[in-house]
Amino acid sequence: MEKIAVFPGSFDPFTIGHESVVRRGLTIFDKIIISVGYNSNKKGFFPLEKRLEWIGNVFSDEPAIEVTWFSGLTVDFCKKRNASCILRGLRTAADFEFERAIAQVNKAMSEDIESVFLLTRPEHTPINSSIVRDIFRYGGDASRFVPSGVRLNEYKP
Repeated sequence: MEKIAVFPGSFDPFTIGHESVVRRGLTIFDKIIISVGYNSNKKGFFPLEKRLEWIGNVFSDEPAIEVTWFSGLTVDFCKKRNASCILRGLRTAADFEFERAIAQVNKAMSEDIESVFLLTRPEHTPINSSIVRDIFRYGGDASRFVPSGVRLNEYKP
């Protein structure tokens, strides 16, 4: 049976930390579905279409990666896609507490879906999408914090 994981997030934008978690996750899973969560009540900084394009660029050479979007509950999306796991990256203890609570609620809603956590590499610990957005927003060069397929310099808000 194919081992499928969903890697959900807003990925606004996708960072080198996200990329690292996914590539390392491929040693555990046969397929990873990177899925950008979409909430019509929230406006992301980068458009959904641009985020999907960038993530697709990053993994264009990787057949075990699918890039898509979803709305609603992550566990429901996992069931629709026959995914048995939710993959998440942890940078800090605060991330752990936040993700633990979500994982426990997900487990209560769907007993057959497991949450799998990978620690980020130490050099990626300070990198998050909010910081990258701020660097970009104020004219800084954020390229070292995103994979080469995420072409921030080509985007004009």
